Amino acid sequence: MTSLNILRTALAAASLAALTVPALAQDTIKIGVSQPLTGPVAASGTYVTNGARIAAEVINKKGGVLGKPIELVIEDNKSNPREAVNSAEKLILKDKVPVIMGAWSSTFTLAVMPKLMEYGVPMVVETASSGKITTAGNPWIFRISPTSAMEASAFGKKIDSFAPAIKKVDFLSVNNDWGLGAAAEFKKMFEAKGVAVGRTETMAPDATDLSAQLAALKATGSDTVIVTSGIEQLTLAIRQAGEQRLPQRIITTGGSFPEPLLKTPGPKGYASQHLLFFAPWEVKRAQYPEVAKEFADAWEAKKLDFAGQTEGFRGYDGILTIVEAIKIAGKAEPTAIRDALWKVKAKGVNGDIGFVKEGPAGKESGQNEPAIYVVELKDGQVSVK
Repeated sequence: MTSLNILRTALAAASLAALTVPALAQDTIKIGVSQPLTGPVAASGTYVTNGARIAAEVINKKGGVLGKPIELVIEDNKSNPREAVNSAEKLILKDKVPVIMGAWSSTFTLAVMPKLMEYGVPMVVETASSGKITTAGNPWIFRISPTSAMEASAFGKKIDSFAPAIKKVDFLSVNNDWGLGAAAEFKKMFEAKGVAVGRTETMAPDATDLSAQLAALKATGSDTVIVTSGIEQLTLAIRQAGEQRLPQRIITTGGSFPEPLLKTPGPKGYASQHLLFFAPWEVKRAQYPEVAKEFADAWEAKKLDFAGQTEGFRGYDGILTIVEAIKIAGKAEPTAIRDALWKVKAKGVNGDIGFVKEGPAGKESGQNEPAIYVVELKDGQVSVK
């Protein structure tokens, strides 16, 4: 073969390869994921992302969706609202994803929402709880996590089960949309129940010392402190509360669990309660134990932190929801997926997944109503109430 022919053959092969690469790329259905993988709430974002990865593996082993495997395109929003916007734009404009799951925090999610409207791409919200997310008039939003108002209402039904009784509460809240919104909704609920509301202290999202806030709460005369933040600050608050001999019980909201306290417990005898949306210690109590077990078994097989399932399930249920919508839509196209999300009736780790309308007429967002559990942590041991 002459040198010229060799060159022509090589060029033809290169051209064929160039044509083949895009074709191969289209053999998967992309789903965007925006989570905090670095920064102050990275532990939670990593748990959610791991749950999403497990869902993708389970779904792909069963044949994927529409005859194709799903491909997660994962972006780190760096625990920052500006970076959350950047991650969403990259997923939409560069990666061409037709749907996103994200963005963990209410603040990050609210920052992303205008971009969803601008580009016409739906997002399944797996964690954020601010009421503003589903009442702002964004028809591209579908939330599977409860609002703070829903969480407060569910907890209100369990108040009478606490001994000693809850008579006066204080608040320690992360200073953002999530923390302040949760405090406002829980205050309304407590006041309606005749429970006195005392002092409120706030903490910056990246605060690494809460001793001043806890000292301010120590002598208020309350019997309970409601704490809202991510895993890192929940763990810190409980440790420092125990060290300061804070007399109040601590109850945390939002579904995060201070997993480090399982391995290295706080002061002996100090107990805390936590509002969760999945309790892996009691998989059989899930509405659909077979779904919960499939997730829990896959999580365990990867040797991930056991308690991380309390947030990891969010990513699992989020991807299940999106895949069910793609199946209903019959194609991976943003508007078709959005329309199909209204028809989703799925069995998740948390329970039934389906959406009701919230927000201004004609621009409603979708809201699911999840199950809520109360668990107690004491001396590294967990009990589900």
